[in-house]
Order: sequence, then structure tokens, then C-alpha cells
Amino acid sequence: MLQTTALDILKMGRNVFLTGAPGTGKTYVLRSYVRYLRDHGVFPVLSSPTGIAASHIGGMTIHSCFGLGHVEEVPSPSYLKRALGKPLVRRRLSGMQVLIVDEVSMLSPVLFETMDLMLRLAKEKDVPFGDVQVVFSGDFFQLAPVSRTREEIRYAWQTPLWEALGFHTCYLHEVYRQRDGELLTLLEEIRCGNVSEGSMDALRRRYRRLPKVLVEPTKLYTHNADIDRINAERLEALDGRSATFLMKEQGPPDKTKKILSSSLLSPALQLKVGAAVMFIKNSPQGEFINGTMGTVLDFDEEDGYPLVETEGGLIHATPLEWLMEDEEGKTEAKVTQVPLRLAWAITVHKSQGMTLDAAEIDLSKTFEPGQGYVALSRLKTMDGLMLMGMNQVALLVDEVVSSYDAQMRRLSEYIEGRFSEADVLDVQVTQRSFLLAAGGEK
Repeated sequence: MLQTTALDILKMGRNVFLTGAPGTGKTYVLRSYVRYLRDHGVFPVLSSPTGIAASHIGGMTIHSCFGLGHVEEVPSPSYLKRALGKPLVRRRLSGMQVLIVDEVSMLSPVLFETMDLMLRLAKEKDVPFGDVQVVFSGDFFQLAPVSRTREEIRYAWQTPLWEALGFHTCYLHEVYRQRDGELLTLLEEIRCGNVSEGSMDALRRRYRRLPKVLVEPTKLYTHNADIDRINAERLEALDGRSATFLMKEQGPPDKTKKILSSSLLSPALQLKVGAAVMFIKNSPQGEFINGTMGTVLDFDEEDGYPLVETEGGLIHATPLEWLMEDEEGKTEAKVTQVPLRLAWAITVHKSQGMTLDAAEIDLSKTFEPGQGYVALSRLKTMDGLMLMGMNQVALLVDEVVSSYDAQMRRLSEYIEGRFSEADVLDVQVTQRSFLLAAGGEK
């Protein structure tokens, strides 16, 4: 589908699933639609499952938007009502007319269903998402969110709720992004499950060869053990001032252990001046997000906490709290620690949503289809790649996603055909009617 067609369908107020390969302009279409709505007095809520992805569209995380803590199962009605008891959250949800979620591949089925229940309550309408226009954008060839409760349902599209929303699938197919054609060809071939010999040759040419860009490559590996080893070696090699920050725990050990298992917290965080670090929690004041990268410049003279240089400026990284709450909102356990981890190397999973100029990628221990696709799609060009190795799983994608993707392509073609037959005047009337219904102006 063309970008212009997708934009016209969005303007009609339809629920839309916007998808397509890297470079086809999904983010461009979203931004164009947001600009159109704002120009006509409608203010959409922009959100994403992660801080990095949310920052790309100028939005907030879904958890912040909906006032949620960490949810592994769909919360009880009392929990939902308590979340809606926060005045800012209630105003945001009750006044919501359009919800735009980017990087929907990272949206877990549990969080998806929780959002639905909260909007039904806030809007006092027992229909999917409280009759809000829902716009989801993303690429399900990215890695699915980790689920500890529903292994058989890994993706939001596998739930009955997805079908109930009646999405108009807009599958963009024209590549617009000024990006390395060699890389885009490889990514499309991985999606189709048929990597050509030409693309394999392109990968072989990048085997253990330094990237042709003047930045230090981020190291992407598939296993935490490799990440920890590389980061420890790089830290050991530094001669700068050192400091160790000990985690503080409150509550039963089984509860605090659960907090640790669902985060990237380090019980004893050792840092040195010059260390590459990544923030692992969103700042309550908005100074940084989960995934912000930086370098330890020094340690504060008064409290000793790290001073981290980031693209956005110097940040005083003081401890934050990780909480586990019961259904009534009472704190069962609490962990306090400086929200940083070493980041010369990060996992492929953690890299989702990032765009990198250069990366050293090791796919020799790939264990999950899609990991190679995710790692390679972080890059802007093939010249930015240093490939350390890959195994037979590296270029595979999830067969379930491949089947769904083929279905979405066909559905998009059908919708595009129907739209091309629609009367232009009828389309314009529908678009104007939606603006008025959403509280905007013609």
C-alpha cells in the first residue's frame, strides 16, 4: 500500500495496523497523521511499549500513559480502578480520542488486554478500547515480548481482542528511506525466508571487518553471559576512578528476587570514569529513559553518585526504586539502586528500537528465530556492520509470523482495492465526520 492511501484511511477514523519492511515509511505516516490531527484540533496520545521507541515518536511508555506498574497477568478490577484513581491518568484516558502505539511487536498480550479494560472503564463504554481510534504500527518480525505466563500466545495479534478491533491493515511496500540498498535487500529476503547468495556474500564481506564509520561499534550479542564477560573486560581495562554501588532490598527475599529477575539490576554495580553505561529505568523527571546511553564522566563530590554524559546533557544518576505492589497498591517489596548498567555490549533483545551507526554483532549462538533480523535491522548501512559469526538459526524468522505476514499482505491488498473503488466525496465526508466526532474542526 502507498503511504498516501494509508494516510487517507487513517483520516477516516478507522482502527489501523500499519506495517511493512524497514525503510517503507511507517514512522513518516504516523508523524503525518499526528500533524494532520493537531492541525485540526485533535490531540492524539502517542505511546510505545519501551522508552526508546516512545522517544522516537515524542510519546510516553504505555506503562506511564496508563499509570501501570509491572504486570505479568491481567490485573483485577480493583487494581484497574486504583490506577484510574490517579487524576492525570483518568483525565488522559477519559479524554482520549486517538491512541497511537509504535513498535507494537513489543506489546505483550497481557498489556494489550489491560489497556483495553482500562479504556472501557475510563470511557464508560463496554466496547473494545472504549471506542477510541486505535492505530498500531510495527513489524512483527521483531522479537516477541518475553512472557512468563502465556507461552502459547506470544503476540498481541493472537488474541481475540485484536480481531475484535477490526483493524484495517495497511502494509507499506515502497522503500523511501535513504538507507543502504544492500542492507534493505537482505532484510526483505530474511522476511521472505529466502536469503540470496548475493546477500550472503555481502555478509561474508563484513566478517570480522571493522565498520567503515568513525564511531565505536556497539556490541550486540545473544546471551547475557557474553555481555557480562565483555563488559567486565572493558571495565577492567580502564584506569579511571572507580566506585561500587550496593543495592538495597526491603521485603521478602522471594519478592525482591522477582524484581531482580524482571529487570537488569546489578546487586553490586561497579563503575569507573570512562565506562559506557545505559540507563535501565525511566526518569520520574523525564531526564532519561530506559535505554539512554552515556559515559561516566565523574562521580559527584558530595554524594559520590555517577555523573553521566549523554547526548541530552550531563545527568546526575542517583538511586531509584523498583517496587512490587499487591492488588491494593500496597508495596510488598522494594529494591533501590543506581539505574545504570555497563553497556559496551548489550543483548539483541535490549537493542530493539535502537538505530545504530555501527555494531559488532555476534550471531554464532543465536537461539531464537528473529534475533538476526532484529540485530541487523538496527544498522543504517551494511558498512556499519562487523559480523563476528552466525549459526544456522541466525537468519531464520518465526514461521508463525511469516504465515501471519503473508495474510496481512493479502488483507492490505484487499483493503487497498476497496479504497480505490470508494467515492472520493464519500471518503472526504467520512474524514470530516470523524474530526468532528473527535472534538476537532473541519
